Amino acid sequence: MPSLALDTLRRVFGHAEFRGPQAEIVEHVACGGDALVLMPTGGGKSLCYQLPALLRPGCAIVVSPLIALMQDQVDALRQLGVAAACLNSALDAETASDVERQLREGRLDLLYVAPERLLTPRFLSLIERSDIALFAIDEAHCVSQWGHDFRPEYRQLTVLHERWPDIPRIALTATADPPTQREIAERLQLEDARHFAGSFDRPNLRYTVVQKDNARRQLLDFLRGHTNEAGIVYALSRRKVDETAEFLREHGIHALPYHAGMPADLRAANQHRFLREDGIVMVATIAFGMGIDKPDVRFVAHIDLPKSIEGYTQETGRAGRDGEAADAWMTYGLGDVVQLRQMIAQGDSDESRKRVEQRKLDALVGYCESMACRRQVLLGNFGEDYPEPCGNCDNCLTPPESWDASLAAQKALSCVYRSGQRFGAGHLIDILRGSDGERIRQFGHDTLSTYGIGTELDARTWRGVFRQLVAGGWLAVDVEGHGSLRLTPKSAEILKEKQPVMLRREAPRKASRTASASSPQNADLDPIAQPRFDALRALRTRLAREQSVPPYVIFHDRTLRDIAIHHPTTLAELAEIGGIGSSKLERYGEAVLEALAET
Repeated sequence: MPSLALDTLRRVFGHAEFRGPQAEIVEHVACGGDALVLMPTGGGKSLCYQLPALLRPGCAIVVSPLIALMQDQVDALRQLGVAAACLNSALDAETASDVERQLREGRLDLLYVAPERLLTPRFLSLIERSDIALFAIDEAHCVSQWGHDFRPEYRQLTVLHERWPDIPRIALTATADPPTQREIAERLQLEDARHFAGSFDRPNLRYTVVQKDNARRQLLDFLRGHTNEAGIVYALSRRKVDETAEFLREHGIHALPYHAGMPADLRAANQHRFLREDGIVMVATIAFGMGIDKPDVRFVAHIDLPKSIEGYTQETGRAGRDGEAADAWMTYGLGDVVQLRQMIAQGDSDESRKRVEQRKLDALVGYCESMACRRQVLLGNFGEDYPEPCGNCDNCLTPPESWDASLAAQKALSCVYRSGQRFGAGHLIDILRGSDGERIRQFGHDTLSTYGIGTELDARTWRGVFRQLVAGGWLAVDVEGHGSLRLTPKSAEILKEKQPVMLRREAPRKASRTASASSPQNADLDPIAQPRFDALRALRTRLAREQSVPPYVIFHDRTLRDIAIHHPTTLAELAEIGGIGSSKLERYGEAVLEALAET
């Protein structure tokens, strides 16, 4: 089996070797074993069920939560010469009937289906009458009620084991902390399955967190380093999505909005353009993204705080799926924490779930405020030890400074107490800095003992003090009081016990960067290879338009770049390039060689 698996990997997928635990997983599932696979986005999870599907007799049934993901993966597999199809609500009755007939007649290698359709009596009956190779449950974290993408239908997928106990099952996810991992195994009856846990590390991602200070301008500055590159910008509200997309378009960036409040046809059209055109920036709520298989997303930016580390990891994981350098950039402030805590408190969830959501938010705030290596903190939340600083995050590249903020913390807490614990950070900073504003006089706060005692620090530094005091638990957000700050039992550590307080010093504002002359992922192309790469991209775009598929299902950028660098002149030489299997060599080999010959 190992030699057959490797031969299939090379012949169909065009890869010379397996990555990480792929070989072990493929062999285990192909031999009929159940598996729970934890592997980062871009780590090659799909291959772990696609290859066994080709090695075992029958068709693999792949449970997938989103129509867009299904179609993209089907398109990519067909490019490889694999008989793949999907069944979803976007198909007309005639097409769906034809797919069902192909399944019954044994003419499919893989069939993608949504959990809602799989659970219907009609589809379960269809499985009974078909030869099934295996069941693959993708995005398995959707089974967890504590997860960020909970789908109730996933809870019912135990029917697969109950009705077909001899057919192997493989559940896969890229985002699950240890409690969620245990819940996946329990809910899907995979306690006895073999667990494969690859590292959740994405070494090609650079993590950066900056203090929010005019988020749209900060975003624009960040995007100047990603000219004409595909990326995703996440915002918390629909209104902010629309406003941010419009702002970016006004500044010459090809930005499109995406959120649940848009007409469905416009939302679908924007997603279609993002997947099929180069250089689109999608500005979206978290309604966009799960299952997006676009490999050349060069950045994911958050202009608002996500709700949890799992959500943050899932969203940032959509960048750099091709293994090339990509950015995970976020700006965050105290207002984000206040807003999210209010959303949790005012939500419809029961108290136990609210407590879990609050703990998850606290962990993410801790990540933002940490002065340690971002990757170490991030992976630690998934139970993974990362022994050395990564050298590829803001804290490693520009180590933050700490300062003795003991006196400032005492002044801040005293000001909260003296003003009645009824005001937010902005008003408290005005008191500390001795502002002569109307609201200060209205409440008589110019007579407080804390009025004007904080003039040694600027407003930006004070915002950092209050934000970090909240993050450390010395101050709490009164979610019923419009985000006002109040003391906590822990406040006494500073006010009475005079505990020293070391805080992160706020980084100075950076001057705006100029646009990059060339894309970071193409920095290794010399002046001779660059025209070849451009010609190959043009060829790929033409071929993709002719077939109405995304360009990346034809060839990934990495494959095009390797072709441009190595400049093959024969089909045999082209076959040595990673990502070119026998089907793609036959379909596109001559056209690629012609494009190279013309440069």
